[in-house]
Amino acid sequence: MDISSIFFAIVTIVAVVSALLVVTCKNPINSALSLVLTFFCLATYYAMLDAPFMAAVQIIVYAGAIMVLIVFTIMLLNIRVDANKKHVHQVALGTVTGIVTLLLSVLFLTRGKVAMLAGPVTSDVINQIGHTELIGAVMFTDFLLPFEVTSILLLAAMVGAVILAKKKLS
Repeated sequence: MDISSIFFAIVTIVAVVSALLVVTCKNPINSALSLVLTFFCLATYYAMLDAPFMAAVQIIVYAGAIMVLIVFTIMLLNIRVDANKKHVHQVALGTVTGIVTLLLSVLFLTRGKVAMLAGPVTSDVINQIGHTELIGAVMFTDFLLPFEVTSILLLAAMVGAVILAKKKLS
């Protein structure tokens, strides 16, 4: 085993443990901090794949901006949930959602294909065009609809948080 394989294994173990802590922590702030660690592990994967732009975006956008919004929302709503209560319908819905997500992931990994601009993206294409241009071209051509749907979803979440906060204040 070379040093990069050992480093990959260590980052993978940290990523899996921190991802498990996200869903098992009873305190939402600890869960959010575990999610930040998971985002940093993903940024490390991007750096190992020679994608420095994606690594920087992962840290700036997700570990920075999105996590600030999540922590702000947690503190704004002051959620006090009894962690010992487990409702049967919540466990069932979570289990069904997990199974469907797993099946769809397996389906996409086995039958799906990655959208390419004009053929496969090799290191020569990346060196000639650049990471940022390739990402931008694919995002605003092949993946424009999911990009816009995500922006509308985030907008709806922000409006919902403002409405919830406004009702509590008045």
